[in-house]
Amino acid sequence: MEQYDQGTTFFDEMFTPQGQVRPHYQGVLSYFRRLGTTEFQRRQALMDLAFRNQGITFTVYGDSAGVERTFPFDPVPRIIPASEWSALEAGLKQRVKALNAFLRDVYSDGQILKDGIIPRELVYTSSNFRREVHGLQVPLGIYTHIVGSDLIRDEQGRYLVLEDNLRSPSGVSYLLANRQAMTRIFPGMFERQGVRTVDHYTTALLGVLSSLSPRAPEATVVVLTPGMYNSAYFEHAYLAQQMGVELVEGRDLFVDGGRVWMRTTSGRTQVDVIYRRIDDDFLDPLTFRRDSALGVPGLVEVYRQGRVAIANAIGAGVADDKAVYAYVPRMIEYYLGEQPLLDNVPTFLGWNPDHLAYMLDNAAELVIKAVGEAGGYGMLIGPAATREETEDFLKNVRANPRNYIAQPVIGLSRHPTFYPDARAFEPAHVDLRPYILVGQEVTIVPGGLTRVALRRGSLVVNSSQGGGSKDTWVLNHDGPAPARIQQQFQGATEPQEPHPAVPGEVKVEAQAGHTQVQSLGRMMQEQSLGGAQAHSRSPSLVQEEDPQSSTAGQHQWQGAAGEPLSAEERDEAGAPDSGVSDMLTSGQSGPGPADPKGDI
Repeated sequence: MEQYDQGTTFFDEMFTPQGQVRPHYQGVLSYFRRLGTTEFQRRQALMDLAFRNQGITFTVYGDSAGVERTFPFDPVPRIIPASEWSALEAGLKQRVKALNAFLRDVYSDGQILKDGIIPRELVYTSSNFRREVHGLQVPLGIYTHIVGSDLIRDEQGRYLVLEDNLRSPSGVSYLLANRQAMTRIFPGMFERQGVRTVDHYTTALLGVLSSLSPRAPEATVVVLTPGMYNSAYFEHAYLAQQMGVELVEGRDLFVDGGRVWMRTTSGRTQVDVIYRRIDDDFLDPLTFRRDSALGVPGLVEVYRQGRVAIANAIGAGVADDKAVYAYVPRMIEYYLGEQPLLDNVPTFLGWNPDHLAYMLDNAAELVIKAVGEAGGYGMLIGPAATREETEDFLKNVRANPRNYIAQPVIGLSRHPTFYPDARAFEPAHVDLRPYILVGQEVTIVPGGLTRVALRRGSLVVNSSQGGGSKDTWVLNHDGPAPARIQQQFQGATEPQEPHPAVPGEVKVEAQAGHTQVQSLGRMMQEQSLGGAQAHSRSPSLVQEEDPQSSTAGQHQWQGAAGEPLSAEERDEAGAPDSGVSDMLTSGQSGPGPADPKGDI
C-alpha cells in the first residue's frame, strides 16, 4: 500500500503542512473525485496519442536511443490563485523593465559600469556581449521582446527567480498545446473554475513584433529557424502557424539594396521584422561566425541602419549571463529606484576570489553552473555527485573561474503527479517559466510552463533530463471556487461530462485483480463538513485489492460491462466514493536533493 506523501521538507503546491487541500485546488479535486480512475487513465492515454499525432516533440542531442521524443505531460494542473499571480506579475514586470534599462545603458554610455554598480570586466568578458552593436538604436528602445524568467519556490513556499532567459526562451508552444489538449480531453474540469485564458498569447506576440516596424500593422514578420533538426523546431513551426506568418530558414532570406528580402513563389517580399530562433553567432557570417550556414549574409548591416528589426535584439544575452544575473537586484534599485519584488537565489561568482574559494571548499553542498549553458548541461549538483565527478568538474572551474557560478541547494516545491506504472499520485518537483512580452506595454500570459521532474527522486525538470510539463492555471479568484462552482460538483443530478471526441480513441483496461483507487473525495467531504475525523487517518493513494479487506466489495459499484457507475448512480445506490482524486492524501517524507533548472 502506497500513500501520497506530501512531507514536511518541501513546500507542497496542493496541500498545506497540516494536510488540508489548499482552497484553490478544491474544484479540481472535486472533478477528479467524480471522474473515476478508469476514465482518468483512458483520457490520459487519449492525450498522449494526441500529442504524438500532432508531433508535439522535442529533440535530445547525442542520444543513441533516438532524438525525437514526445514531451511528457501530466494532466493534474498546477494552480495559482489570483492574489499570488498579481504579486508575481508585478515582480516580473519590474524585472524586465530593469533588464531593458541595463541593456540600453551598456550598449551606449555604460553609466552603471562607470558608477561601479556592476563590475565593468564582468560585462565586457561575457561571451554574449556584442561589441558589433554598441551604439545601435533598437526600435522602441527594447532589447528583450520575449522573456522567460524561471521561478522556483523554496521550502517555505517563497518564489525566487532562478534565472532569466533573454535570447530566445523556449517552451511557450508546450504551454499553449497543453491547454488546448486539456480543454479537449478534460473539458468539464474547466467549467466555472475561473481559469484565465492563455489563447491570446500568439496574437499579443504578433502585435509586439509588428510594432517594431514603421510599417506596422502591415509589417511583414517572419520566424527564422535553424531548421527541422533543431531541438525546438516544433515550437518554431507552431508559433509561425498560429501567428499566420512565414517560417523561414537563412537560405530563404537575402540582402539587397540595404533591405532584407524573402524568396517566395511569387517573387521577393521585403521583410520588416525577424523573430529569430538562432543564436547571435550564427545570424550573419559576415559579422559573426564565418562558417555559419544558418544566417543571412549582410543582415547585421541592415539591422544597424534600422531597416529591419530583430527580436530579441542582438546582444541581449549579456543580461542572462548567469554571473550578471546576480546583479539584477542592483539594477532594479539603480534604474527604477525600487526594492526588488522578487528575490534572486543567493549566488557565488567564480571571478571573485573569495567566492571562488568558498565554491571550491563547499562544492559537495552547492550547485555549480557554467554561466552560458542551458538545458541542465554544464552543471554539477554537489550532493548528488561522486567525489570523482566533483573533482573533474572543479578542474574546469579552476581553469576558467569567470565561467562558473554556484548556488545553495534549494528544495523545489512539489506537486502531485500521476505515475501510470504505479497507478498512483506521487510528489514530483516543479518549477515555473512565465512568458513576458515587452512592447509599448508589458504583457504576461497568465500562468506559464510548469516543468516537472518525472524521474523519481530527481529534481531536474529539463526535458532533456527526463522532465515533463503540466498545464498551469491562473484563477480569477483565490479559492475556494464560488458557491455556484461547488454546487456544480456536489449536485446529485448533474449530467455526466461526455467522453471527449478524439479520433482514434484508445481504450485503457484496468488489469483484473490489480488495484482499486480510494477517494480523496472522502477527505474533502470531511473538510467541507468540518468533520473531526478529517485527519484521523491517512487514506492510501492506491488500495490493493484483497478479498479480506473492507474495500473488496467495491467491485459491486461497477456496471454490467465492468465500467464504473456514474457519480449519480453511485450516490443513488449508496456507493462509497471511488474517484481518482482519492489517491491524493497527505503524509510525511524525508529530505532529498534540490535541482536547479536549465532550459526546456
